[in-house]
Amino acid sequence: MNSRADLLMTASSPVPKIPVWARPRGLVLRDAEAAYLAGAALNSLDNLVRQDVSWAGAWRQRLALQSAAAAVNLTGRHEDESALRDAHFLRGMGDDPGPAGHLLMAWRRLASRTTHCDAESVRPVVEQHFGLQWDEGLVEVVANAEDMVLSSRPAPVLAAEIAAAVYRARPDAELLGFWLADMLLAQKFRWPVPVPLLMGQVFSPVFKSGEHRKRIRPGAEGWGRAVFLAYATAAAEACDLGVELAQQAAKLITVAPKLRAKGSGDVIKLLLSDDAVPGSWSSPKLSARGARRLFDRLGELGAVRELSGRPTFRLYGL
Repeated sequence: MNSRADLLMTASSPVPKIPVWARPRGLVLRDAEAAYLAGAALNSLDNLVRQDVSWAGAWRQRLALQSAAAAVNLTGRHEDESALRDAHFLRGMGDDPGPAGHLLMAWRRLASRTTHCDAESVRPVVEQHFGLQWDEGLVEVVANAEDMVLSSRPAPVLAAEIAAAVYRARPDAELLGFWLADMLLAQKFRWPVPVPLLMGQVFSPVFKSGEHRKRIRPGAEGWGRAVFLAYATAAAEACDLGVELAQQAAKLITVAPKLRAKGSGDVIKLLLSDDAVPGSWSSPKLSARGARRLFDRLGELGAVRELSGRPTFRLYGL
């Protein structure tokens, strides 16, 4: 872990804010305008990613949770962010996470490691978490994605194209298209780890069209413009979340010297690197009872929030 001084510096670094003019407002009818908004917003997000802030892990995983909740909802299931978080952090070792849990694991995986748009990286996600059969159609899409990364075309354009290509090859793999779009975007920006963005906007008005406001499917008329606007909105919301988490992380790091419990440093690492930590967490240095006391203390100091709203089986996070 970095020194406390380094953590304080990164926790207090100013988070780039998306200017009002770069946030989509009202109906945007021109592709060029939508692309301009996406470029401006993603530039600010790129500046945030390159700061390598101490709370980047928690930030990415919070965005992964939002994306997974949208994906689950799109499949017709009703688990919200709270239910997904509960199921993930409170399930027993080796327990099947179920369809919704696997979708959360797919986006958590996207947000936690450096991966590439190649068969070796994508196939396990397709089969294990999306529950799809790996076939020649997906092989071809992923092979083309490797070439797309080398293209000089803008990242949001390629993200829209890869999602559309997945849908053409396999309409049942639409969620994978959103997942790969963020992967390709990250590779084009040369981010060390992708940031979950597009899926979380799937129910946004930018993906609605026509008199009956039906959802625009990947590759359909207006898809490219919708993706531009979705990335503009998602980047703005990601930076807004960054502002919130930066403030909370600064509180956590400031109170760290006041913590007497052995193993408290490990807890701080976890809180900065993930969406939540169970209140019953334990380690060789810190018993479950000691962890509960530690979380109570952090809560009293305003350094963490209890996320479950329950008196037992609690979850804590920034």
